Amino acid sequence: MNKVISKKTVAIFGNNQIRRIWDADKELWFFAVVDVIKVLTDSNNPQVYWRVLKKRLIDEGSNETVTKCNGLKMIANDGKMRLTDVADTETLFRLIQSIPSPNAEPFKLWLARVGYERLEETADPEIAINRALKTYLQKGYSQEWVNLRLKSIEIRKDLTDEWENRGVNEGLEFAILTNEITKAWTGMTTKEYKSLKNLKKENLRDNMTNMELVLNMLAETATTEISKTKKPKSFGQNKVVAREGGSVAGNARKDIESKTGKKVITGKNARELKRLK
Repeated sequence: MNKVISKKTVAIFGNNQIRRIWDADKELWFFAVVDVIKVLTDSNNPQVYWRVLKKRLIDEGSNETVTKCNGLKMIANDGKMRLTDVADTETLFRLIQSIPSPNAEPFKLWLARVGYERLEETADPEIAINRALKTYLQKGYSQEWVNLRLKSIEIRKDLTDEWENRGVNEGLEFAILTNEITKAWTGMTTKEYKSLKNLKKENLRDNMTNMELVLNMLAETATTEISKTKKPKSFGQNKVVAREGGSVAGNARKDIESKTGKKVITGKNARELKRLK
């Protein structure tokens, strides 16, 4: 795996240094478990604490959480690369819930609040839309851009509903078809597009300009309409439709570029475009 070591601190842990590694293939951050334990428990020996916690989790039947903490080599205090257990964000939050420490309580309360909000949004999707609107505006996005972004969510939902109707499985197959659409209209894979904008875990659409967002919506709308017309019966046929839909926006992009003499796709992300506070 192509992993890049980051020396930046993790914001949720304040000024405490937490070692982490970015897995470019999985597009996930992996954090050193013992570093997190040290912060949350103030333990003088976080390695021993982690060994005891692992045993307790296994005894309680939480084997899955422990097995997801894989060993990776990271820079130790002595400057050498040493094997240490790491966890992605989801697994890390599950571990935090198992740590009986006052320092862990804010995270447990936050997780409980998030869980409650998710239940609310499931019962009433409009709540999720309103929260998204407020969040984007608080981050510094313009009202015009937010309106486009919310419309893009609706368009994306129409597309994924159509894929489900055609027997496409959510997850990997959705990602493959999305990649086909992106490549057809931008000339790049989704991964290459994110790399151009220097993104890791950030949402690609949240870092698009108005024009990029409009063309992406055109690509997904065209794919949905073509799919409804052609009714693809296999995953291979869905890939063809995805490329055709993406090509509609790709041709529009080329036409705009030829008439304006300017590139539509930019390497700037939201922060560089001054969209974030």
